[in-house]
Amino acid sequence: MADLSQLVKAYDVRGVVPDQWDESLAELFGAAFVEVTDADALVIGYDMRPSSPGLAQAFARGAAARGADVTHIGLCSTDELYFASGALGLPGAMFTASHNPARYNGIKMCRAGAAPVGQDTGLADIRALVERWMTEGAPQPAATPGTVGERDVLGEYAAHLRSLVDLSAIRPLKVVVDAGNGMGGHTVPTVFAGLPLEVDALYFELDGSFPNHEANPLDPKNIVDLQARVRATGADLGLAFDGDADRCFVVDENGDPVSPSAITALVAARELAKHPGGTVIHNCITSWSVPEVVEENGGTAVRTRVGHSFIKEQMAKTGAIFGGEHSAHYYFRDFWNADTGMLAALHVLAALGGQGRPLSQLVAAYDRYAASGEINSTVADQAGRLAAIKTAYEDRDGITLDELDGLTVTAADWWFNLRASNTEPLLRLNVEARDAGTAARVRDEVLAVVRA
Repeated sequence: MADLSQLVKAYDVRGVVPDQWDESLAELFGAAFVEVTDADALVIGYDMRPSSPGLAQAFARGAAARGADVTHIGLCSTDELYFASGALGLPGAMFTASHNPARYNGIKMCRAGAAPVGQDTGLADIRALVERWMTEGAPQPAATPGTVGERDVLGEYAAHLRSLVDLSAIRPLKVVVDAGNGMGGHTVPTVFAGLPLEVDALYFELDGSFPNHEANPLDPKNIVDLQARVRATGADLGLAFDGDADRCFVVDENGDPVSPSAITALVAARELAKHPGGTVIHNCITSWSVPEVVEENGGTAVRTRVGHSFIKEQMAKTGAIFGGEHSAHYYFRDFWNADTGMLAALHVLAALGGQGRPLSQLVAAYDRYAASGEINSTVADQAGRLAAIKTAYEDRDGITLDELDGLTVTAADWWFNLRASNTEPLLRLNVEARDAGTAARVRDEVLAVVRA
């Protein structure tokens, strides 16, 4: 019997196929999703992994057996599924394991309007139902089963994104795009069609075995090919998408990575120009640059915990126009508060193409501090090491501590955040300072305690 404690995560379902889950379990998840959301219709999409079509069809069988009408949109990116959920007003399920290796697959679920389904918003209830049915047997079918149909929304998705960013006056740009054999290879050609872009396509072939590199641009080794191609061809910029193409990473004309915090600040300034006085959400490990730029542009910055459910909750609560995370997730009110790396990419293209400077100079205004990047340490006692760090800093003059998400320690010219991983025996450290020397000193001081 499957162990759902290992399969059902904080925000989604994710595990190895068929070792941890298979189509029979996907069918139960489909039935439970309908039961918990009370959906009479839903939309389903999937990525390029070999197991995805079968899992999606099994989920659809379970949902239809409970009386819900199912619309398959087929191969799509996660943000294309969110578009379908928002535009059609339907709950949705996306079959993907994002950036995880090929043997993994998962389900990202949402209510109508792309509202997230997480542990506290229905996922725990779905898990409980599936566990019960695994023991007692599947529920009786509805008296009238639902229908199963198909709809292609790629063109509508692309048109909606293009309607949100003015690209009419941009200069011609050469852009290298690394799709990592993921869903960016499916969506980029349609979204970028007709723009004055010379697109150099890297790894656009849909291949869930990821023959070239993992579709995880957060790991520096996976953008090496992109960086090399940008430098070799004299491109204006490079874009890298993860496996389900909901995150976008940017490199400048020198092949140097542009921090997601700088992209968050750049997009925030552009969104505030459209929506003066708006609120922008950022998580607690984005750069100091983000709230500074938001306030300089007349907006209100709101700090929240890491994770899309917290960002989306705060966006709904505050009416925020935009939100950004260090992990290159970008959320837009104009996109049902959902995350879309493609829309962020269009903003970068519009900002770069609307003026004459290279990207490195353009983003310099938004990248003001020295950062360590995320550093992971394997520890046996996460709570004990966090407590040791708190003890080491809590009585120092000029230091403030908060525990919004892990432990954040802030001084006049530096800050760091130390958080426990939810899924691994790791502590994650992020440090930022006004200069690189200070960032290195604080990093080494914290790691000496964490790894003691």
